Amino acid sequence: MTATDRIRAVFADAGCTGRLHARRCDESGEEVSIGGADRVVTASVYKLPLLLAYCRAVDAGRLDPLERLTLVPAECTPGPTGVSALHDPVTMSRRDLATSMMTVSDNASADLLLGEIGLGRVHELLASLGLTRTRLVGGTADIQRGLIEDTDTHSTLEAFAALADNDEAWTVSAYDPAYTSATTPEEMTGLLSSLWRGEVVSARQTDFAKAVMRRQVWPHRIAAGFPHRGVSVAGKTGTIGIIRNEVAVVEFPGEYPVAVAVFTRAARADPALPAVDAAIAEAARIAVTELRRALPAE
Repeated sequence: MTATDRIRAVFADAGCTGRLHARRCDESGEEVSIGGADRVVTASVYKLPLLLAYCRAVDAGRLDPLERLTLVPAECTPGPTGVSALHDPVTMSRRDLATSMMTVSDNASADLLLGEIGLGRVHELLASLGLTRTRLVGGTADIQRGLIEDTDTHSTLEAFAALADNDEAWTVSAYDPAYTSATTPEEMTGLLSSLWRGEVVSARQTDFAKAVMRRQVWPHRIAAGFPHRGVSVAGKTGTIGIIRNEVAVVEFPGEYPVAVAVFTRAARADPALPAVDAAIAEAARIAVTELRRALPAE
């Protein structure tokens, strides 16, 4: 059985559809792909290109990473983590806002930075890298407003409760890559590979982006496939309703890093679907194992 056959079986057993792309961060062109060119919903994976647009703004001198900004949680984009989960006003540097956006998927920090940078700058970044099928339509607040309208509810909390009802078959814009922020798995691994090769932003900002991605706190998706000492997984998750994603670079000591992107759509809408999370981990493990190669001897 081939690696792609095994990955398809993993997705089927978990009760989800899956799209995957993996490539080594070198010039070989070797890949593992299952629907890698298909457009998929980003969910919070959009925060990765936003991070790199922030890094470019720092490189260009348009943003001061050390300038301190004050956020009032009650006025921020809702989310289970980050600033909006707090009670009192907090003051943070832009650099720490970017860190919170990536490590705990902080919606408030992401929307503040997107407002400062602008969608146009993010699209400029994507176009400069040839990522023509990746598009952002807005931040998390825009997605949440759409969910409230689509579910005919009155708050984000009510909208997500409605989506979690398995007796309802919701057709919402947040599930459709034609209407929400979208990408393809192969464009995300292309972006990661370019970042790891130092081709996207300055060396200093490349190091910053890699460091914050290595500190993502979620261990239940791609990282769960590599529970080995010395292996680094630098990633960004994305979750909304039946959508569960993660893109990451897996680094084994003495080997080429491997970029992998997994995007899934579950048959059920339960808030927690550990079988799908485990499938993301196993699919990534199979794909990365297929592509592992030692670095040339010095």
